[in-house]
Amino acid sequence: MPDDPGLRPVFDPALTARDRGLLAEDPARLVPAHLPAPVRARPAPAARAAGIPLFALFYGVLPGGWFHLFFTASLDEEDPFGRVLRWGRLPLLAMMLTPGVQVVLLLCGQREAAAVLAAASFAAWCAGAARAAREPAAARAARELHGRYLLPADLDGPAARLLARAQRAVDAVLGSAAHRAGLLDAAGNAAELPREEWEIAGTLAEHTRLRRERSARDAGRLSAPVRELLRSRDAALEASVRSVTARIAALEDYARRAAEADDAYHEWRVLQALPEQDARDRELLARTVRDDLARDRIARLAGDARAAAEALRAAADPPD
Repeated sequence: MPDDPGLRPVFDPALTARDRGLLAEDPARLVPAHLPAPVRARPAPAARAAGIPLFALFYGVLPGGWFHLFFTASLDEEDPFGRVLRWGRLPLLAMMLTPGVQVVLLLCGQREAAAVLAAASFAAWCAGAARAAREPAAARAARELHGRYLLPADLDGPAARLLARAQRAVDAVLGSAAHRAGLLDAAGNAAELPREEWEIAGTLAEHTRLRRERSARDAGRLSAPVRELLRSRDAALEASVRSVTARIAALEDYARRAAEADDAYHEWRVLQALPEQDARDRELLARTVRDDLARDRIARLAGDARAAAEALRAAADPPD
């Protein structure tokens, strides 16, 4: 796309919250709708079935995990433990401790306990390896729901700028204090505005597709009737662009009204606080009067203190 004015992916509002969360979890896995859907890379079933038990035997039962750890640590790499630590702390601790515990049990004559530990470790590593071999949920969602999300790459420059305007308007409404306070039909906004954004994005993606087709054709090689037909299609495209632009302008007008409602709501809150503020102001004035009275009282006390001090000094002076 020629320019990306801070666009975010747009999801079909009919998707469940879980599906939208999976799609938003890892945007790098999403594939533009105008490209083929991603294909899951599937390993050969036989290799997968044989690889998991061997993997579990190597790391869960045999001391191969130790060899792998020391071999990795001996490599001259910036992050020598990266390949080991990617499994997490618990598998790493199990890989390091299980062989040692097995040896201790065997030296103590506890062969059955060592066998049970080996079987449990083998089963746990099999389960973990099988789970890791599954397709990540985010990747599966990106593949299965392809076409139900739109990316910035699905839009050309003019379409991207229009969608950016629509998204800014939607964000302004949903982020307004009036919306959060329930003054703007919060439930309706939460349902309708994402639907508006999705429909606008779909229309703009279609505009992009038509403009790309138009730029790819060589008008000089077309006959007059075909050029005339294409001109009518171009006119329909321009009419659709004007229509969706007006729809976005209506969203922006709604966002401005939400901002005005924010101002009115702020003013209302200020007015609501005036009685309490008046009470605080009256208390402040009362304290000012008390301060004045206190100054007089303190001055009298200071005078009394000076008189007492003078009397004491006079009593202490011997008579001439």
